[in-house]
Amino acid sequence: MELKDYYAILGVERTDDTKAIKTAYRRLARKYHPDVSSEKDAETKFKEIAEAYEVLKDKERREEYDTLWQHRNDPRFNEYSSTGSAYSDAGSAGQEDFSDFFSSVFGQQSRQARQPRAERGQDIETEVAVFLEEAQRGETRTIQFSLPVRNAFGMIVQEIPKTLKVKIPAGISDGERIRLKGQGGQGSGGGPAGDLYLVIRIAPHPLFDVAGNDLEVVLPLAPWEAALGTKVSVPTLQDSILLTIPPGTQAGQRLRVKGKGLSARQSQGDLYAVVKIVMPPRPDEKSQALWQQLADAGSAFDARRGWGKE
Repeated sequence: MELKDYYAILGVERTDDTKAIKTAYRRLARKYHPDVSSEKDAETKFKEIAEAYEVLKDKERREEYDTLWQHRNDPRFNEYSSTGSAYSDAGSAGQEDFSDFFSSVFGQQSRQARQPRAERGQDIETEVAVFLEEAQRGETRTIQFSLPVRNAFGMIVQEIPKTLKVKIPAGISDGERIRLKGQGGQGSGGGPAGDLYLVIRIAPHPLFDVAGNDLEVVLPLAPWEAALGTKVSVPTLQDSILLTIPPGTQAGQRLRVKGKGLSARQSQGDLYAVVKIVMPPRPDEKSQALWQQLADAGSAFDARRGWGKE
C-alpha cells in the first residue's frame, strides 16, 4: 500500500500548524479546482490535495498519520496500517475518490457520525461617518452593511445586505469603535456569530478644526480691532459668545475660551480662536492719508527686526 506524503503534497512542513496547512490548501485548491483550472491533470491533483487536507486538518487523523509515517520502513508496515489503526474500515461517503490508503486507514473515522467542529463567525468592521455635532450630542443612526458568505475555499460567493439601528453615544471621538455583539459573520458547526465593529469617522467641519478635545476657529480681525482691542461675537459648537480682544493682539495669536471645546467621557476641551488680520481693500485717498499718518507715528517700530538673521 502506498503511503503518500501529505505534507509534500500541500507543500508544508511537518512542524507547521493547522492555520498554515489551511492556507496552503486554499491556495492549491483555487489553482487546481477542475471548474476553474487550466492546469494539466487538475482533477487528479485536486483530489490529492483534498485528501491530504482531509487528514492533516484533523488533530486525531494527523497524529495517526504521523505515527504511520514513522513506521513506514517497518517490515510489518502493511499489516500495521491495515489492522493496527483505530480506523481500519474502508469506504467513506463523499470520499470515494480518495486513495486506497486513505480508505483503509481513515475510512471508518470519516464515516463515523462526528459533529462538525464549532467555529465562531468572522468579525466585520465598517466605518460610519458622523458630523461633529452628532458625535457631541449622540443620536440613533440607521446603518447598512453586507455580510460576506464564503465557500469552502474561503472565497466570498455572496454578500447579504443588512440594516441596523445603532445608538451613537454622546462624546464619541474619531477612530473609536462600537462593538455590536453577534452581528458579524455567521458561525459554522453551531458556533456563535462574529461581532460587528463600527469605526467612527467624524466628517471635517466647515468652521472648526479638531485637536484632541479642543476646537480651533479662525477669527478674522480688522487691523484697528487688533490694535485697539474690541469685543466680537465668536461661534462655538453650541452657541455664540462675546469674546474680548485685548489691545495689541497679534496675527496668529490663540485666544482661549475655556470649556467650549468637545465633551469627552472624562474631560471637557477648550475652544481656541486663532487671530487672522484681514486688511481692507485698496484704500481711497482719505484712508491712505490716515494710514500714512499711522506709519509716520510708528516710524520707530521695525516689524522685521531680527528677521532673516541667524
